[in-house]
Amino acid sequence: MTLARDLDLDLVEVAEDARPPVCKIMDYGKHKYENEQRAKEARKKASNVVVKEMKYRPKISSGDFETKTRKVEKFLGNGNKVKITIMFRGREVTHPELGRKILDDIVARVDDYAQVEAYPRLDGRNMTMVLGPDTKKKKKLQQQQRQQAKKAEAESAAAAEAEQVPESETTPAE
Repeated sequence: MTLARDLDLDLVEVAEDARPPVCKIMDYGKHKYENEQRAKEARKKASNVVVKEMKYRPKISSGDFETKTRKVEKFLGNGNKVKITIMFRGREVTHPELGRKILDDIVARVDDYAQVEAYPRLDGRNMTMVLGPDTKKKKKLQQQQRQQAKKAEAESAAAAEAEQVPESETTPAE
C-alpha cells in the first residue's frame, strides 16, 4: 500500500478468490474508464435483430404479391427477420392450402439469401411463417455475381479489342 501511495496510484484487488489474494498497482479511474469504453464498443458491434411483418391475403393479386415480396426481399437484404402472415377471412380458412401456396412461392423467391426459421403454421385465422437472412447463402450469391461480372467485363473487353482496326489499315495508302 505504501508503494502504491508513493507512486500516487491505487492498489486494486484483481483476484479475490485466489490464495493469497492478487493485487495490482494501477490508476483505478483509468482502468474503470477503459472497461466502460470496451463495453460501449461491444454494444456498438452487437447486432439488433428487428422482426418486420408482411401481411398477405389468400386472394392477393399478382401485382400486390410482387410488390409485397420485393419489400420482403428488401427487409431480408437489410439483415432483418420477416414474419409473414396470411390472413384468412370468413370461409377462406377452410382452404389453408391457398395460404401455403403463397408462402411456398415467397420461399422460392428468397431461397438464395434467406432461410425459413419458423415453418408455416395455422394460428386461428392466420397462417404465419418467419424468414431470416442466411449470411452463408448471401455471401455465396454475391461471390457468384462478382464472378459473372468479371466474366462479362472480360468478354466485353475482348469484343472491344476485336472491333478495333489496326492503324496500318486506317492510314490511306500512298
